[in-house]
Amino acid sequence: MRDTEEFLDQRLPITRALKIAAGALVALTLISLMAWGAARELPGIWGVLMGVAIGGGFVLATAATVLATSNSTPSMTMAVVLGGWLVKMVVLILLFVWLRGFDFYDNTAFGVTTLAALVVALTAEAWGVITSRTAYLS
Repeated sequence: MRDTEEFLDQRLPITRALKIAAGALVALTLISLMAWGAARELPGIWGVLMGVAIGGGFVLATAATVLATSNSTPSMTMAVVLGGWLVKMVVLILLFVWLRGFDFYDNTAFGVTTLAALVVALTAEAWGVITSRTAYLS
């Protein structure tokens, strides 16, 4: 007979989503480093590293704030998540403005990897949540 405690943890889907998304981002990073490093050399590598950090970090930070506020009220969770989005957007805009003046990275590698990191992390998180097994009623 299986113990039911593992199914009663309501934080399980988001922790599982974070683990799966982090693993998927590591795989994306390795594949992108090989591809863009071969195609564009060092600027491609810098573009990949920055793209994964920005794209993946953006998605993982949102899931981490949901996990951090999982024991609070729904309105507090919503306020923290929306406030976090606002802060991330301001930081992202400032970062893009600051990076525009540099040429040590490949713009194409940066853009493609950022978008790929967003899609991969969101897909992995969705799959992690959908396939987790939790009880809806206690």
